[in-house]
Amino acid sequence: MYQTTLSRRSYRFSDLRQLMAKASPARSGDCLAEVAADSAEERMAARMALADVPLKAFLQQVLVPYEHDEVTRLIIDSHDAQAFASISHLTVGDFRDWLLSEQADSAMLARVAPGITPEMAAAVSKLMRNQDLILVAKKCRVVTRFRNTIGLPGHLSVRLQPNHPTDSLQGIAASMLDGLLYGSGDAVVGINPASDSLPLLEKLNYMLDDVIQRFAIPTQSCVLTHVTNTLRLMERGAPVDLVFQSIAGTEAANSGFGINLALLAEAQQAALSLNRGTLGNNVMYFETGQGSCLSSNAHHGVDQQTCEARAYAVARHFSPLLINTVVGFIGPEYLFDGKQIIRAGLEDHFCGKLLGLPLGCDVCYTNHAEADQDDMDTLLTLLATAGLTFLIGVPGADDIMLNYQSTSFHDALYIRELLGLKHAPEFADWLTKMHITDEQGRLRDTAANHPLLLGLQGERG
Repeated sequence: MYQTTLSRRSYRFSDLRQLMAKASPARSGDCLAEVAADSAEERMAARMALADVPLKAFLQQVLVPYEHDEVTRLIIDSHDAQAFASISHLTVGDFRDWLLSEQADSAMLARVAPGITPEMAAAVSKLMRNQDLILVAKKCRVVTRFRNTIGLPGHLSVRLQPNHPTDSLQGIAASMLDGLLYGSGDAVVGINPASDSLPLLEKLNYMLDDVIQRFAIPTQSCVLTHVTNTLRLMERGAPVDLVFQSIAGTEAANSGFGINLALLAEAQQAALSLNRGTLGNNVMYFETGQGSCLSSNAHHGVDQQTCEARAYAVARHFSPLLINTVVGFIGPEYLFDGKQIIRAGLEDHFCGKLLGLPLGCDVCYTNHAEADQDDMDTLLTLLATAGLTFLIGVPGADDIMLNYQSTSFHDALYIRELLGLKHAPEFADWLTKMHITDEQGRLRDTAANHPLLLGLQGERG
């Protein structure tokens, strides 16, 4: 039992799970799950009580039963007690103050990251203003490598997302060309296929690999199909760079995705055996999003932001090259409007970085949400200020296959110019060599006989 008094009224919270939910900033998903605070006053009372909870409590009082959930078992069994030792005496409120202090610099945050559980990260985020989430995330440094180096300070990468509603190779190639000539693609060239046809998925893998190899592009490709399809592609000898999978924060939700930890481990080992990375062996790419556990009725009464943070424990176990929250994609039932999407994006980025993950974000919304592109401009600017690892690049910011609004190649140009952010260094060198950018990283005018334009004519038909 947790309790506190506010305005001469006593508030009681039956357990840590309820306390966490009641302390969460208001969002439609928690209201849908009937776990949200009934008033702003109750929410503040919960935060006051949460601030006094020792961090050690999250190792003793699990929110999802250990016996029935492999994600909980992963969190508890892999906890690094030595890394936790230097902060083990803190309460959640003390932890917030410490994170904002000069003592918690980049090196210190990297040392304690293995000792921080997702629930600790989620709890402290609930006590933070947006500026706090930005400031702490900015101090976190997470660098990963496959064919280039992602996550260096002062850098921002872009996933080139050339989706097509019929998986047309010509249409995909046209979008790839568009993105490359705008300097996008250093995070990954990643296709969300409309089909699960294995022969088509194989064609997509070969096309991506052909372009990367033909033009010696220091990047990686990924066809974002189910992990079981990727395993079958590798068995057939397809040139797979990264293994993709959507993940969630409970075993039941992951079962809804058709996955478990053993399957992810099998896929990781298969990808590592291909030895396709030139600079590193981070071979996994994960996507998450607040609301995934609730949408599959697999949240166990835990608030959606804490469930999201638990998904990062799954990701952390597999040392991914990339992980991003597709923050507004699930819809207004979970994040109702621009304000809620902005807050969720900052929370997700903060929690992921605090746990030592290369967190990116699909700054996005669905067309039936109470949000617009101005909200996305705000979130993009805040996240980039906070040290975002990568964002999404879609032609015109409108994904014509997934039917949602994201960020464009032009948005990446805007944020790079505004904040002086650079491409992954190996990719930046390639852009200069290909005369796509000048020595200062600015785009050049593209001539009609540019090698990329000529070389992709076959794919474009």
